[in-house]
Amino acid sequence: MTQREAEGELESGGWHRLHPLSLLVRTGRATIAVLLIVIPSLLAGGHDFFPLVFVAVAVVTSTVAWLVTRWRVTDGTLRIETGLFRRQSLRFPLQQIQAIDTVRPGLARLLGLAELRLRMAGERTSAGRLAYLPEREANELRARLLALSRGQEELTPEPAERTLATVPVGRLAGSIVLSSTGLSVGLGIGVLVTVLIVAPGLVAASVSGGAVIYIIGFGQALWQRFNSGYGLTLAEAPDGLRLRSGLVQTAAETIPRRRVQAVRLTEPLLWRPLGWVHLSLDIAGSQRRHGENRAESRKLRQILPVGTRRQAGEVLAQILPGAPAELSRAPRRALLKSPLRYHWAAWGHDEVLAVTTSGRVTKATDWVPLSKVQSLRWVQGPAQRRLALATIHLDTAGRNVHSAIRDRDVDEAGEILVGLTEVCRRARARERNDGAP
Repeated sequence: MTQREAEGELESGGWHRLHPLSLLVRTGRATIAVLLIVIPSLLAGGHDFFPLVFVAVAVVTSTVAWLVTRWRVTDGTLRIETGLFRRQSLRFPLQQIQAIDTVRPGLARLLGLAELRLRMAGERTSAGRLAYLPEREANELRARLLALSRGQEELTPEPAERTLATVPVGRLAGSIVLSSTGLSVGLGIGVLVTVLIVAPGLVAASVSGGAVIYIIGFGQALWQRFNSGYGLTLAEAPDGLRLRSGLVQTAAETIPRRRVQAVRLTEPLLWRPLGWVHLSLDIAGSQRRHGENRAESRKLRQILPVGTRRQAGEVLAQILPGAPAELSRAPRRALLKSPLRYHWAAWGHDEVLAVTTSGRVTKATDWVPLSKVQSLRWVQGPAQRRLALATIHLDTAGRNVHSAIRDRDVDEAGEILVGLTEVCRRARARERNDGAP
């Protein structure tokens, strides 16, 4: 089947609607959250039914949104139309699709549904979301759209993958307990138990007065961290890095290598005795996508929530092979300006990558492909001027990893600025000659 015939087959059914049960998934979270807040108040003798009105409004809004949303594939473009009073017609050229992610919240899994999210080229492109479709239909549509986006036959299977790393459940749970959030929850539980023993009435008044909201918030933060890292599998394939994770809400994501702007490895203080590290990627683009919450829209993608140094090194060797190992430390007088950061301040580079280390309590190591550097900035604060120091910042299209060569001698910083400018120019030219986008 040719590409044109495949597109015609997709188009033959005309406009398609999302699954009718999508509105239950859309309103499920809000309904549960409101009930968790209202029920304790009702049990305490309150009569505040006003939050239930929001549930009714959410149900009506979701129903209308389902009725006015439709999609189709035609002329090599995925079209999604939505909106009641303000009609929107979104068009996503298949040739610009970089990846299609599959997301399945817990309620969607129970109903046999899945969401497709299109990742397009360009920072400000609106996200294409089909939420929700039957799971089998979503998987088939994803495979067909990816094949058409590569100019292949419709039924061409996805390229094979090779597993790079997995995260054991025990290590994930231990890392959460030893994180700042885990320690805060542990401290809060300790205080709550102490107060319960000393003054039980004060605890009852706090719970009925709204402290339950904070308890739910901390519990949700811990749960999101555990769910996002549970069963995480990192694999490499010709189309990029593939991530799969989730216990209740599952997600499958593909990250094209050309979108990776930097790699960050962090070593929290309490993890270092255990040899544990965290590895994440900074992805091109900074715009929050329509329909995603703040956690879903963040661009710093964790590809190894917790792993050993050896495991992180093996993954890094596959993502950025040949990373420089020799680093140059900051001059001794930088200790006067940054006493806590001086111990980790160092940097190095070759013709492909620049690596910087920094941090006060948590050590952070950043690797930046020089072909992704968009600008180099010389920064010199008042304290640096008195000590004849300067910092060179490496700016990329990512917005979460701010790599910087900190507190270098002024003369050295000038040489770095001139030298890196030329090295970055050669790296970009080499990438263009290799045929990379």
